[in-house]
Amino acid sequence: MTNRHNSNHTPKHIGIAACSAEGAALCYRTICQEAQAVMGKHAHPQISLHNHCLESYMFQLEGKGGWSGVAELMLDSAERLKKSGADFVICPDNTIHQCFDLVQKRSPLKWLHIAQVVGVEAKANHFTKLGILGTGYLMDGPVYPLELAKLDIAFETPDETDKREINRIIFDELVSGIFLDQSRIYIQDVISALRRRGCDGVILGCTELPLIIEQQDSVLPILDSTRLLARKALRYSFSK
Repeated sequence: MTNRHNSNHTPKHIGIAACSAEGAALCYRTICQEAQAVMGKHAHPQISLHNHCLESYMFQLEGKGGWSGVAELMLDSAERLKKSGADFVICPDNTIHQCFDLVQKRSPLKWLHIAQVVGVEAKANHFTKLGILGTGYLMDGPVYPLELAKLDIAFETPDETDKREINRIIFDELVSGIFLDQSRIYIQDVISALRRRGCDGVILGCTELPLIIEQQDSVLPILDSTRLLARKALRYSFSK
């Protein structure tokens, strides 16, 4: 996006339904920073954020309500964002997109799907087999496999030991803003293993992973789900 925004068109109001703070903060910051190239210095679309805390989501996932309970939290955020004036919603959390279809059917606002955004980028860059990194729920779940299948893109996930350790790193460290060198090295080794298994790219399918792994840290091209979603929201906000 290189052309300055036409001031005669008011951008859509972006709603962010947050789950974990670190990922949501990166998404919000990306929108605000990159909007300036289009809208001018210090300018960005209106943005509202609502966040049921991560503990509430984990409480649902770990037994109280399951995925239907997660969906209710997402829908409550959508209702609150609509009242704040948002025109559409994004969720900078890959895992809870497992509820996306249920949420979108009942939502008062349109949602953009993070895996669809990543899939479009993957197809545009001619990837044929992608590694998927994220929480245990995400790596074992349908969010990315369903979208990649539509695009005829194969995928791999880490072995079970690596899945458990990546899940631990995410929940014990990254979501709390803890970024350790040994964890970065571990994830780099996992990405190297995915390359040996034939992957030509890797999805950072946890919104905190881009905070510890950047392109220079990876032997494979990365698909940064957090920033890709932020950029899509920014483009969509300018659409008529």
